[in-house]
Formats: sequence, C-alpha cells, structure tokens
Amino acid sequence: MKKTLIILGSCAMLFSCSQKQNYTMQSPEIDAVKAIFELYNKGDAEGQRQYYADSAKIFQNALESNPISVDEMIARQKEEVGTFTGSTLEIGEDAIEMVTTDKGETWVNVWGTWKGTMAVTGQKFETPVHSTFRFVEGKIVSEHGYWDNSPYVIAFMEYEAAQKAAADTLP
Repeated sequence: MKKTLIILGSCAMLFSCSQKQNYTMQSPEIDAVKAIFELYNKGDAEGQRQYYADSAKIFQNALESNPISVDEMIARQKEEVGTFTGSTLEIGEDAIEMVTTDKGETWVNVWGTWKGTMAVTGQKFETPVHSTFRFVEGKIVSEHGYWDNSPYVIAFMEYEAAQKAAADTLP
C-alpha cells in the first residue's frame, strides 16, 4: 500500500509538471500588443499592419457578424487623427495578460484608457477600453475592442448643432 501511494504521488507530480501554462504576463504576443499601442500613440497606423494576419477580422464595438479588415481599421485611425489631438492608449504593466484556452487558442487581453482632445472644441476625454487579440502563428487573426464612444458622439452633435445655430443667425 505504501509503495502504491508513493507511485501515485510520483505520477501526480510528473503529470502536473508537464501541464501547459495557461496564463502569463510576459510573451512575444504581449510584446506585439504593446508595440501596437506604442505605434497608435505615435500616430503610426500603417506600422501596426505588421502584427496582423492579412485576413484578420477586427470587431471594434461590433458584433461577430460585422467585422472590419485591417485596412478599414487603419483608415479609421487615420481619420481619427484629424478629429482628436494627442490621442493615446495607455495600459499599465499589470493590465495585460496572455491566456491559452482549453481549445489551445492564444489570446492577449488588455485593459487601458484612451485619452484624447477633440480638435474643434478642446474638450478632453478619457475612456476605459478593453481589447482582446487572438494570435495564430505569431499574428493577430481576430481583435475585439470595447469602449463607450457615446461621450464623443454627443460632443460632436452638440458642436455641429452650435455651428448650425450660429450659421442660422447670420444675416
């Protein structure tokens, strides 16, 4: 009986040591996501392309039925540059992680803060952001990003209404 317990205990230790790590805070994939955020902060939308697979599907505040391509994501970022000044995506060291799912999928999750100033009014915004990136063979094949953009939409609507009202009062 004693030998059986020793053998079972040894087997348990052996198998527990061979399990794949499912969670980490340091990996090449995490470094890639950090690099994407750094490029965004520098205004280099095109530079981000190198981290995405050509067929990557991007879901920014969108359902799985409505993805955009990397080209569309880059075009949107370029358009945003004229709308906001000094926009940045900031993440803390403890706000990014990589997980490997039970299905063997590799995902990097990040929580951060987007900051920007509306160019036409000088109004400042800070918005919490969550993004998750799925990697296959070192490239992002899927990105899901979530944030509340209603404060800027409202601010733009108010600005446009004020511009229209001012134009309507001209002789």
